[in-house]
Amino acid sequence: MNLKAPAILGSWCFNQRDEFAIALIPSGALGLRLPLMPWFQDYMPIGGRVSTSAFVAVIPLVVLFGCLAVVKMKAHWATLFAAISAMGIAFTVWKMPAHLVLLSAAQGAGFGLFPVLFIVLSTLILYELTVKGGQFEIIRASIAAITPDKRLQALLIAFCFGAFIEGAAGFGAPVAIAAATLVGLGFAPLEAAGICLIANTAPVAFGTIGIPIIAMAGTIGLDEHGIMKLSAMVGRQLPFISLIIPFYMVTIMVGYKRSIEVLPAVMVCGLTFAGCQAITANTLGPYLPDLIASLASMGALLLLLKFWKPKKEYTADRNLGNESNTKLYSRRQVLSAWAPYFVLTVCVLVWGLGPVKNVLGSYTLFISVPSLDKAIAKGVASAPILLAAKFKFDWLASGGTAVFIAALISAYLCGISLRELINIIVKTLMRMMLPALTVSSVLALAYVMNNSGMTTSLGLYVTQSGHYFPLLAPVVGWIGVLLTGSDTSSNVLFGGLQKTAAEKLSISPILTTAANTSGGVMGKMVSPQSLAVACAATGNIGQESSLYRFAIKHSLILLGLMCLIVYLQAYYLSWMIP
Repeated sequence: MNLKAPAILGSWCFNQRDEFAIALIPSGALGLRLPLMPWFQDYMPIGGRVSTSAFVAVIPLVVLFGCLAVVKMKAHWATLFAAISAMGIAFTVWKMPAHLVLLSAAQGAGFGLFPVLFIVLSTLILYELTVKGGQFEIIRASIAAITPDKRLQALLIAFCFGAFIEGAAGFGAPVAIAAATLVGLGFAPLEAAGICLIANTAPVAFGTIGIPIIAMAGTIGLDEHGIMKLSAMVGRQLPFISLIIPFYMVTIMVGYKRSIEVLPAVMVCGLTFAGCQAITANTLGPYLPDLIASLASMGALLLLLKFWKPKKEYTADRNLGNESNTKLYSRRQVLSAWAPYFVLTVCVLVWGLGPVKNVLGSYTLFISVPSLDKAIAKGVASAPILLAAKFKFDWLASGGTAVFIAALISAYLCGISLRELINIIVKTLMRMMLPALTVSSVLALAYVMNNSGMTTSLGLYVTQSGHYFPLLAPVVGWIGVLLTGSDTSSNVLFGGLQKTAAEKLSISPILTTAANTSGGVMGKMVSPQSLAVACAATGNIGQESSLYRFAIKHSLILLGLMCLIVYLQAYYLSWMIP
């Protein structure tokens, strides 16, 4: 196959200064006309060889991972340097016109701000409102006071409550809050940190109202139907892990024999969470699986505890805390505290209804990126595909709008004044400035690599694994999360690679991109960021290496299981692929 377009199709007939001017001036202004000839991606720019081209294409990722893991650079600087290196390589090696490089980076950064960061920001505002109004403390204390049995406390707090926080806030909050709560109840600090890291495996793929999947979909160009298919595929992979995590977690904590003593509770948690996660992901999309699954499993466990108790409570001499200090709240106070998250669930559900979605979607703006829309061609010259570059501004239909409206309603329910609400919004905006730079830089990096053809070069190279690529797809996601600490970042970086490799091997791209998401969550527990957060929350700063040694074997075991699931789905259970 001729992967390299004729040189004449890959060149422009004006200089770099003119390119930049056209990027800034609308078509037709000042008598300028955009060239009709598209720029063709070249997948083998170095000696006509895929291997050497892929070696150079991976440099921006090496820069990113080196800055994070070796230099210990802050994430926003590391991602910015990686994006700049990608832009430089795209321009000098892939011969991508300067204005296309700049506009690709700008489009990626724009997508990072909306809808990705908008959803995160709205979710964090809602969370901060419940903290300010005292509702979150009531939620935490009411859960902690349910039972003195450490195994059941781990299920309620590390698994159920941690998953709820992951769905509602994410960004390190689940491990930090859940681990600190367990320490307050008497758990050994490193034990609490380790348990919460393992428990957080189940919800990460749908964290912060589905951000990892939404970001992946935007990077590889999926529409609403594609987002649903991707969500459904993850919902047919990850629940197999979610099903066993409660038993796995409790067994690590107290051993097999004592885990069997609470088998009814373990089964109720695992079955309810996995079932609700699968059903929600397949029917409602990526926004609500964590919230619905965590609330359902928590409710099911509470219902079970009304009729069943373990024959022997496990408190042992681990009770280092003072449970008597846990304040008890009335049922009305507890229900009132949960009200903001009930409102959030209702708003997101309403936004997902077909008639509502159609009405809100009618106000969506599709803005073509000047000088970039259909200015890049992929494939060979005989059958080119022009890449669309349209910014989708669904300011009403966006899931972030649903969350933001839920936050406004919750401000009233929490007794937050308008002045306090504005202060919370401003403080949250200020706190998210550096994360905004990180997200925008990562997406700028991804868009430049995708539009230049660098990602395709990498994808062509990894197809050499052939039949066994489905075994490697989750590993790619695992490596991405291990080094970046974010399933979202891993999806953005490797979504294009997974899609290209799958297409060349005649495997479903939905399967491999979902595998990147599902495999990535196994790397969360051993990423430096997660380890640092867990140690800081439990007062064990400096013990990250001990926690890493504890977590790495469990991370690899679960990763191996996910690789097997994806391989079976690729060749033997293909009916599971939507």
